Amino acid sequence: MLDGIPVTAQTRDAYRQHFSAIFFDYHLFDELIPADGAASETARPLLERLDLAHKVGISEGRFSTTDLSTGQRKRLALVQAVLEGRPVLVLDEWAAEQDPTFRRRFYEELLPDLRSGGRTLIVISHDDRYFDAAERVLHLAEGRIVEITVRAVAEPA
Repeated sequence: MLDGIPVTAQTRDAYRQHFSAIFFDYHLFDELIPADGAASETARPLLERLDLAHKVGISEGRFSTTDLSTGQRKRLALVQAVLEGRPVLVLDEWAAEQDPTFRRRFYEELLPDLRSGGRTLIVISHDDRYFDAAERVLHLAEGRIVEITVRAVAEPA
């Protein structure tokens, strides 16, 4: 269901356009989506916030490089996913390759900011130190939900 309307074979492709995802095993493209000037201007503060501006520039709708460390590539993939502007963002073990500083920044700053911007976030993580950043935590065992924890999450100031 999407907004109370069943998703059918005819509407499935439109439904899928609501999602951006960064999977644990992902491919990073150098082209900005959308590739217009507005995307470049939106990307610059994100690159700075994710400590990438000194390594990655934007020219003609493309990142200047994707030749980065694994953690930096994941951060660049996050810039791309945010620029897509889709309402649902799926992040599969995004913080796994981040150093402790960026892991903390991801859970304590970036996720609340994305949520306050109206995004629905689905974050797959084994990092139980940050489970309190979630509104709901679904615990899985053998591919099945075994527990759901619901908690109030403070909005960023």
